[in-house]
This record gives sequence, C-alpha cells and structure tokens, in this order.
Amino acid sequence: MRQGDCRLTRGKAIALLSPFRRRWVGCRDQEINATRVLSPSEGDRCLVALSEQRVVCWLSLLTSDPFESELRSRLGWAVVRAIYDGLPDFQRRLLEGMGFGPFLRLEELTPDVALIQALKERWDPECHAFLFLWLHMIPTLEDVVRITGLRVGGQAVIGTTYTNYQEPVERLLGLEVRGERSSLIALQVSLGVASVRQQTGESQADYMARLTEDARAVLAEEEGDVADRDLRRFLTIVIGKLILGTRGDPVGCRCLPLLEDLSSVGNYAWGAALLAHLFDSLGTSSRETGVAGFFPLLQVWAYYHLPSLGRRVVRRRGAVPLLQRWRFFRDERSLRRQVTLIHVILDTIPFGHVRWTPYVEEDDATQPWVERGRPYFGRDIWLHCFNMVVSLHHRLVARTLGLHQAVVEFPTRQRPWERPGRSFRGIQQVTDWTVRVREQLDDWERRGKEVVFEATSDEDYFRTYARRYGAQVYKGTRRPLDDWERRGKEVVSEATSDEDYFRTYARRYGAQVYKGTRRPLDPEGRISSLEGVLHSTIQQRDDLQAVVDQLAELDRAQ
Repeated sequence: MRQGDCRLTRGKAIALLSPFRRRWVGCRDQEINATRVLSPSEGDRCLVALSEQRVVCWLSLLTSDPFESELRSRLGWAVVRAIYDGLPDFQRRLLEGMGFGPFLRLEELTPDVALIQALKERWDPECHAFLFLWLHMIPTLEDVVRITGLRVGGQAVIGTTYTNYQEPVERLLGLEVRGERSSLIALQVSLGVASVRQQTGESQADYMARLTEDARAVLAEEEGDVADRDLRRFLTIVIGKLILGTRGDPVGCRCLPLLEDLSSVGNYAWGAALLAHLFDSLGTSSRETGVAGFFPLLQVWAYYHLPSLGRRVVRRRGAVPLLQRWRFFRDERSLRRQVTLIHVILDTIPFGHVRWTPYVEEDDATQPWVERGRPYFGRDIWLHCFNMVVSLHHRLVARTLGLHQAVVEFPTRQRPWERPGRSFRGIQQVTDWTVRVREQLDDWERRGKEVVFEATSDEDYFRTYARRYGAQVYKGTRRPLDDWERRGKEVVSEATSDEDYFRTYARRYGAQVYKGTRRPLDPEGRISSLEGVLHSTIQQRDDLQAVVDQLAELDRAQ
C-alpha cells in the first residue's frame, strides 16, 4: 500500500462493474460536501486531508477516449503559494534557511498529461530507468536540484513510521482527532484558506489575493509557539502534498516526527526523497491511472533532455530554478492521440538529438543550491524516503557525465530492497528504518559510489542493451532483433541524381499521394521531381545543422 492509496480510484471502481459495462466513467451533476478525516488506524496511510471542499464528480460515460481523465493535477500549488505569500517575513526567512525558498517561489506548471503518461509506460521498475531505443535514461539528483531548487544533500529523509499518527498530529499541529473516523479541522482551514474554490468570474490574480489575505488574517505575526505550530502545519502541506505528492486530496503525515525540531528540518535531503518517491510511483502497476509525486520534474526533465518532442514553450528566459523557464505547449488533439504521437517520436528520435548534458552552459553562480548538491552528482546511491528505499543506478546513464557508456550488469529485483512488499513497508507495525535498512543508509552517508568509466566507445553497451531489452523497446515493431545487432545493412548508392527515383515514385504512388487533390496525375513525374529536389535540399540542410549542433556540443564537452 502506498501513501495516498486510501480512496476508490477509477481503476478500482471499474473492476467492480459488470464486464459488459467496464467503461471509463466519472461523476456528473452531483456536488458532494466532502469532509476528509484522519483515521488513527490507517498506519502509513494516516492522512490529514483537505476538508470542507465541494468536490465535483462527473458521472457520464466517456466513450470517446479512455485516457481522458488520467493524471489530474492535484498538487494544490495555488493554495500552497497563497499561504506562503501570507506568511510573515520571519517565517519566510526560516523557510529560506531550510532550503525551501526557491521551491516555494516556483510558478505553477500546467501538467502535460500526455507526456507524463507516455513516460510512465516506458519506465522499467527493475532498474528504475526509462527504456528508449537509444539507451537508458534516468532523472538524476542534478536534474532535481536544477529544476526544483530543493536540496539533495544532507541527512537522509528517514526515521520511524507508525501505525497511528494521532498523537503527533494533536501535539505538533494542534489538531484534534476524535474516535475512529471523527472529523478533523483540516490543515488548510487552520491556515486560513477554508474556501479554495475559485468563484465564477474571479480572475486568477483576485483569487490568489483573496487566499493570501485569508491566510494572513489567521497566521501568527510574532515568533513563538503559535508561529511554530503554523510553520509545522504549512510544512506538512508542502512536504506531504507537493514534494511527496499523493493521488487525490489527502496529505501524508509521515514527515511529522522530522518536523518536531524545526531547526533541523533544513538538514534533510528533501530533493532526494522527492526522487525516491517519484521512482516508486512510476513503478506502480500500469492499471493505475496516475502518478503520485512531483511529476512536473519529469515534465521539465523531458523538455531539456528530449527537446525534439516539441512540448515546451519559453515562459521566462534565464529564470532559476529551471522549472520557471518553461510552460506546456497546449495541444488540442485528444489525449490518446497525443500519447500515441509521443511514442512515435520517441521511437524515431535520432541519437544525436538526445541531449545528455543539457546544463553545460548554465551559470551555476545564479544557482547556489547546485554547488551545495554537487558532491552527490554522478554517483550510484540509495535514495531514502521514509519507508521507501530506491536505488539510483547512475552507472546506466554515464553519458550524462560526458563519458562513454561501458557494459555494466543490469539491475534485477533479486534484492528485497528494490521493490519492497507490503510487509516490508512497515504499515502493520512501528518500524525504525534507520535500523531496518542500515546498510543502505550507510551507503547514503558515504555518498554512494562515484561513476567512473574508461570506455572509449558505446558499441559494446549498445549490443548488450539490445540483447537485454530488445523485446521491450521493439515491442509492436517488425524489426527483428538480430537485424539491430548487425546494425542492419549499410545503404550504398552510386546515383548522381534523384530524378529517376522521383519519376518511378510518381508512377507507383501517384494515385495515392494525389488522391483528393486538384493537381493532375503527373505521369512523367516532372512535378514530383522538382518537389523532391526541394525537399531533398531542405533535408540536407537540416541534417547538416544537426551535425553542426552535435560538433558544437562535443567541443563544449571537451
């Protein structure tokens, strides 16, 4: 059971329907006043949820597109930013000292649902990496710190998990819990934002201003115990809702023991915990229609490493952290069509168009958080997020370090730490993870193992990769694996002109390519010949530009 899995998801609900009615359904024309509560018996699922919200569910059959309702953005970004802006200056200074300042000043990024869905379908939970035709690709700790501004070095986010969080909620947050399923004053209500619904005709600026004023009216203006309680409530939302995001409205409480001493909160590697939580969520069953965690990281990571996808638009040049620079290029096509097209592009991107080192021209002087995290870059290391222990196999993506990829042993699930079962997660008992995973914690404290290769070519790795993953990365294609290993057949031509080919092509396919147009069939292929020369010239220009870009990148790397 994972954090946040306490509601009936769409996938679970469908399984309860008759086989003849298993369609993608939602709720329509029913507004429900929902009050989420904290259940002391829900263990790791123990949640402080956002209450007194009006939840609108749509009950109509979505017969057109089964992807239509996946991966909704439930980060609550606007609410968090409004509360942050309403905090007094001394509280914001404390958050800055803890390392949360750059993250909390990020502007909301519209989720690219199709891109996240396509990436999730290519995730391999055995080695915690994406599988592409060219090689593995993995978001690393450097990606996390540059994109989000969160700290990735320091103490591991680990401690004791409990079957019941009633006591720390009442003691640290000042929120009362009664009985097994009693109501609880929600975190956001206690922080002054009881009504988070945007009113009809209300602009975004007016909406944010209203939430900020509501928060400022109830937050303590002077230092003391009340201000500390407010800060713990806010950090619980930030960590439990954004950094370690959940599917749905609930907010996780596992971070509460680490918030007792506010002076030590900034010592923890919250960015590394974000990456571990995201890896764990990507490894869930493909039947689950969502990704818990801070999925904007994946979105911007793809913008930088796979620019050929064409999914990004510049928002603010030169802004840091890097998430500030981009916004989603809105696509009006159906979600299912978008996902299909993204897969097609991923299967056809030339190796030279993949950007392995996209940050070489960044000015690190404007990003002090990068220098603090540099000792953790380029290392195989175990990532910790409370009861989640996930390995970062940086040796699989040595090209991100400017190295050639050497042949390595591909990870498997033989060790229980990589994909722990329910009993391993400590839901049914109080578990001290500093003892339970001592070996992996020692690895983190040693900063893992540096990735160093002396390979002079990627050739051997390409062959090994094809043998190991050929059936997966070529699934659905007609190209045989042995053809890949032989690198196919070299194309050699002694022709000095394309004219003859264009005429032959026009005779063979003229009826198809000119179907429905007013252009007459060109038996001699003259029109097609001229057009072909034009397109050939354009293609040669694009190919030459790609070679120039690649040579420039190699010069910078040297």
